[in-house]
Amino acid sequence: MSVERKTRIITTQRLLEMKQKGEKIAMLTAYDFTSAKIVDEAGIDIILVGDSAANVMAGHETTLPITLDQMIYHAQSVVRAVKNPMVVVDMPFGTYQGDSKHAVSSAIRIMKESEADALKVEGGSEILESVRRILSTGIPVMGHLGLTPQSIHKFGTYSVRAREEEEANKLIEDAIALEEAGCFAIVLEKIPAELGRKVSSCVKIPIIGIGAGNGVDGQVLVMHDMLGINTEFSPRFLRRYHNLHDEMLGAFRRFIDDVKSGDFPNEQEQY
Repeated sequence: MSVERKTRIITTQRLLEMKQKGEKIAMLTAYDFTSAKIVDEAGIDIILVGDSAANVMAGHETTLPITLDQMIYHAQSVVRAVKNPMVVVDMPFGTYQGDSKHAVSSAIRIMKESEADALKVEGGSEILESVRRILSTGIPVMGHLGLTPQSIHKFGTYSVRAREEEEANKLIEDAIALEEAGCFAIVLEKIPAELGRKVSSCVKIPIIGIGAGNGVDGQVLVMHDMLGINTEFSPRFLRRYHNLHDEMLGAFRRFIDDVKSGDFPNEQEQY
């Protein structure tokens, strides 16, 4: 007997209403069942199963190496945990750029095998054909402009994007094009705050920032960064809400000491 999945509270329509009402959207990454369940319990609006899993879960220097199968695995784990937030999955590098037919087949695989709610892709005019074809299947798509980590070898740096007028104008044009194509929201990464505000006012769909200032419609951070588990990444836009690295390190060291001294397990911890 199959179990009918409960409809998420946060939908594309709900996100649009939030923008219209001026209600900010909160978005965090998660990559596994346990952390996703806690993030859901906290009341998050959107969980992003990010290709940043390549960095924080697998130790790669860039997001490029993560595969479609690996993204589906992480997405499945997250979807099984959550009830209320929308679950958005990053399409990994190489699954949608340059080949719109491959983009559709990759998108359908992610949605069928993970039962996620939407997908996210990086880029503007360069990927519009793939975006349109994915949308034509009924799959919701979130865009991503500004610093696009999958294009790191093209940029050559993780510095702030769109400081110059030409690039800023293209970013605005790309945002409008993504909206017109049918995207339900766009992430803007590491751009000047005033440009983020301008983009948000130019389009009707929600704009979610990560280093795009406070004039956008919501914010997203990588969970491992904001919890202070990952201490090697400290951009200006990151606010650390905890220092779990030191807390975890201390707990591990106390466990080791207790085992070595024979204190663990004690009489109450045995059968």
